[in-house]
Amino acid sequence: MIDSQEMLHEPAQARFEPVDLSTAPEVNALLTRLGLGSFRIDTVVAHVGRNDNWAGKTTTGRPVFVKRLGGDRSEAARRYRRIVTFERLAAELVETPLASPRLLGADEQQLLVLFEGLEDARSGSELAADGDFDEDLCREAGRMLGVLHSSVVEPGELDETPHPLPPMESFEALSLPRFVDAGFAEMEAWSLFQADRQLVSVLGALREHEASVRKVPTHGDLRLDQYLLHGDTLHLTDWEELRLGDPARDIGGFVGEWLYRAVRDIPKTLRHDADRPFDQEATHREILTYGAREIERLHPRMHAFWEGYLREGTTAGKPSGQAIDADLPARAVAFAGWHMIDRLLANAPYVPRIGAADRAAAGIGRVLLLDPHVHVSTLGLEKTR
Repeated sequence: MIDSQEMLHEPAQARFEPVDLSTAPEVNALLTRLGLGSFRIDTVVAHVGRNDNWAGKTTTGRPVFVKRLGGDRSEAARRYRRIVTFERLAAELVETPLASPRLLGADEQQLLVLFEGLEDARSGSELAADGDFDEDLCREAGRMLGVLHSSVVEPGELDETPHPLPPMESFEALSLPRFVDAGFAEMEAWSLFQADRQLVSVLGALREHEASVRKVPTHGDLRLDQYLLHGDTLHLTDWEELRLGDPARDIGGFVGEWLYRAVRDIPKTLRHDADRPFDQEATHREILTYGAREIERLHPRMHAFWEGYLREGTTAGKPSGQAIDADLPARAVAFAGWHMIDRLLANAPYVPRIGAADRAAAGIGRVLLLDPHVHVSTLGLEKTR
């Protein structure tokens, strides 16, 4: 979703001061009802996210994480139902488990969800920043996604509404409230994209194609920070956008994360280049040149993810390629391209101007969207032996 949750250079598990629990008595009320005591105030922190949340230990010593779904009430209620639905789905994945923090309780009236706490867990964003999201973890991340996409669900069990992104109406014109609230960088971004009729056309075509493919259970908001490594186990979290959808969206989200990270890190890389003047800003051409090198360097991780995804069908004893269709890799490349543009839009409300790195990332995204079939192998989605 377009929000502040994915500020890529902020640790996804960054801790900060949470909302005062005295103003949210329903949180401790839920904990008490479930026999978990109440939060020990000295342990409570919050994590970066679009929802109010509290993480810490209770008076019974139990580590927990509580999230209060915010925003429009009706939409928050839909996100609540998707989270609860995932718990039912996960309970059925016995032979091929998909690790995720266990839901301990929920309060639909207050839109609260309570999960087991994973102490000292590291997010995928933190792992990637430290160079620790290696090929083995990428392969496991792909396997987990393959488990999800291969899951069998009953008709009507999952939300079947179309995913809200890309917001095609905004690529035509902003609503008056959105226009009034937009900052300079947002207006700069939307002016850039709305004037690019070729880009708007391919995004529209991608949405139409998405509507016609066979739907599978999808995460719907897959990013690196949705993975948590706790001990030796990788967990996939945040099921607010769970729905029947195009598997290419999830695959493209994971691949797009690596691409975006590679491009956004280039200015930092250039600052450490001894042959460049210290105070010289990176040019668009330099960013693209270094970006190509970074994509080549990251290719093994993206391909390992794809290997894990493809092999899941066989290891689960299901027909190989249950969630695969011939056009899936190219659609995934297109969604990786959209992810790059989405990141620019997500960051725009928080910066005064669109920076060179974000412009380059969006430019690369545009290239992927315009001709996705050409870039399948470049992004590691080629056939495996």
